[in-house]
Amino acid sequence: MTGSMPRDPRPGWWQDAVIYQVYPRSFADGDGDGVGDLAGLLDRLPYLASLGVDGIWMTPFHPSPQVDQGYDVSDYCGVDPLFGTMEQFDKLLEAAHALGLRIFLDVVPNHCSSEHPLFQAAVAAGPGSPERAMFHFENGGDGGAPPNNWQSVFGGRAWSRVNPGSGSDRQWYLHLFSPEQPDWNWRNPAVGDYFEGVLRFWFDKGVDGLRVDVAHALFKADGLPDAEGTDAVVNGLRSNPKVSDQEDVHEVYRRWRRIADSYSPSRVLVGEVNLAPGRAARYTRHDEMHQAFAFAFVKLGWDAAAWAAVGTELEVARRTHGAPPTWALENHDISRSVTRFGGGERGALRARAGLLTILGLPGGAYIYQGQELNLPDVEVPLHARADPMWTRGGVSRDGARVPLPWTIAPDNAYGFSPAAAAQPWLPTPASWGSLSVEAHRSDPSSTLHLVTTALALRKQLIEKEIFSQNDASTWHVHDTGLLICEREEQILLAVNMGGEPSRLPGGSVLLASFPLTPEGLLPPDSAAWILKD
Repeated sequence: MTGSMPRDPRPGWWQDAVIYQVYPRSFADGDGDGVGDLAGLLDRLPYLASLGVDGIWMTPFHPSPQVDQGYDVSDYCGVDPLFGTMEQFDKLLEAAHALGLRIFLDVVPNHCSSEHPLFQAAVAAGPGSPERAMFHFENGGDGGAPPNNWQSVFGGRAWSRVNPGSGSDRQWYLHLFSPEQPDWNWRNPAVGDYFEGVLRFWFDKGVDGLRVDVAHALFKADGLPDAEGTDAVVNGLRSNPKVSDQEDVHEVYRRWRRIADSYSPSRVLVGEVNLAPGRAARYTRHDEMHQAFAFAFVKLGWDAAAWAAVGTELEVARRTHGAPPTWALENHDISRSVTRFGGGERGALRARAGLLTILGLPGGAYIYQGQELNLPDVEVPLHARADPMWTRGGVSRDGARVPLPWTIAPDNAYGFSPAAAAQPWLPTPASWGSLSVEAHRSDPSSTLHLVTTALALRKQLIEKEIFSQNDASTWHVHDTGLLICEREEQILLAVNMGGEPSRLPGGSVLLASFPLTPEGLLPPDSAAWILKD
């Protein structure tokens, strides 16, 4: 085991933990090649600790051809040389633990890289072999048609031929994402055994938890029947129920939970479960995963009625299955909230208010790197786009993945790289310096200062048991557009989504995303934490 692990005397610490998502290739470049890496992250760990977060979640840095920026894994138990070495990871883990930061890693169990040795062996072994039974290899239909009508998340059909030429091997293999990401066949017990080894490898190292990619899609419907529609798969696979939320998947997470609980302290499992709240919450039953992202919330616009409706739905799911929601407004796969909430100055105000709100809600919260800087999406030039969703489906996620700005001056890609000549893997805009960490630190009214203040206050309220991880929540909207979330005990959260300043309910304002008016009203596009009278 690497280093001593942070310990929290409170049972279920993860239920109200705040985790910072690191997208390694865009966080900090330590070796000067223009791509973020483990050395850069290690150097910037004190910054993350200074925010007051409880830990970090790192998206994949494992060996990969990087077709999908690391989500096409060719070795689940290694480090890609693009990001560094295993020795560097061990140092990173030890340093994070010394700073009181937990480390969560991504595990990608739905699919791997087409360069994974087991997939390469399956292709070489031929039809009917045990090697091919690890994946979904199928014969085609009449007239050279694919096995069924399933479509890929990235656009186009979800099947590719093993040998698209004139060879004798005419089978197809399934890939819900790119052709370079074949899906594992979880109905083969050997796949489950393989991934148990992956979990134990990282847990033995001392990793604190795992975020499970596409957690709801491991099992496909028996017999691989046609989907009812033939449109491209959208909305996180929801448009094709044949490829997600099959009942068999829950036994996988029961097995994984037993493994996680066999360690001391117990390791944590966090699911990317892009389903409606009532379905997603089933993955966090007491013997399955600890958390699942509140996806119904992460995609909301600036609409008070929609926030209240989804908040109420998530509260019903919490009461039914017991696990509090895990709140987020951003991640590496979606448009940043500044842009999503309208862009410009108004979008920036709303994003600040939204971030303060999720940090005050009962349950855990995730901050995506750069969210504390109120970064907007960047319009990445067409020639520089790297996202496979762009090349196959015409949708790009690159705008939310542009490297972080650390300094006001543009030198070294705004401090992202130590090398003056390095070109970042995605280009940075000319405005980036004004949004940098350095710029935020020099401005007491910045979003960075708001986040550190909110996280410090949050910890105080938890220690005083004013914030409880088990608080129920009640949501409603005033006719002025004022959204209220009332926590069970002593706290109200107010968000003004209307067009005029709004009078707040009775109580003391603990923190606001923007100063109140001289009359004590909450301005539009602002939020506040209120201690009830």
